Amino acid sequence: MRDYLNDPAEIYRQSFAAIRAMADLSGLPASVHGIAERVIHSCGMTDIVADLRISADLPGAIAEALKDRKPIFTDSEMVRHGIIARMLPAGVEIVCTLNDEKARELGLARKITRSAAAVSLWLPRLRGAVVVIGNAPTALFALLEALDAGADRPAAIVGFPVGFIGASESKDELAENPRAVPFATLLGRRGGSAMASSVVNAVTADMTI
Repeated sequence: MRDYLNDPAEIYRQSFAAIRAMADLSGLPASVHGIAERVIHSCGMTDIVADLRISADLPGAIAEALKDRKPIFTDSEMVRHGIIARMLPAGVEIVCTLNDEKARELGLARKITRSAAAVSLWLPRLRGAVVVIGNAPTALFALLEALDAGADRPAAIVGFPVGFIGASESKDELAENPRAVPFATLLGRRGGSAMASSVVNAVTADMTI
């Protein structure tokens, strides 16, 4: 058996030291470097930096929303479970409506994905909330369509859908026109629940709760 590092604190320290040594974050606002490091840590790929797009005001927008006890809406259970609940202020609810029966019914009735239909269930509480999408491109498209149609704006959009159909296009749409909402995204096909949830975890790690 090979010798390996087994001290959690030292693993954490060395991991982030390696990220800082290997990743050039100079193209990103200084205020989001912590978020970028967490996203890199979640996937092990320092080359994603060139495709990261993060608003300078995103950390503050998420922190204020959480301090105000606004909900976090997620597109999948994997994202919901990836967000470290114990780090959130008391009273903050993490909501995933994907498996709500109403989402299934809406999807069938409208002939759209259940992920897109689930976004409709966020709308009554969307104002000032934090949206975290780490799986479904159709959820991100549906959110942007809802905003274009006059839906209340969330405090922040974390858009990291992954895949070959619609993922790149949905994130391009967010980056090109974030609808006056602070956002984070990763251009291209890469993304996923771990990356998306790491954005929130980066912010809460720096919050005084």
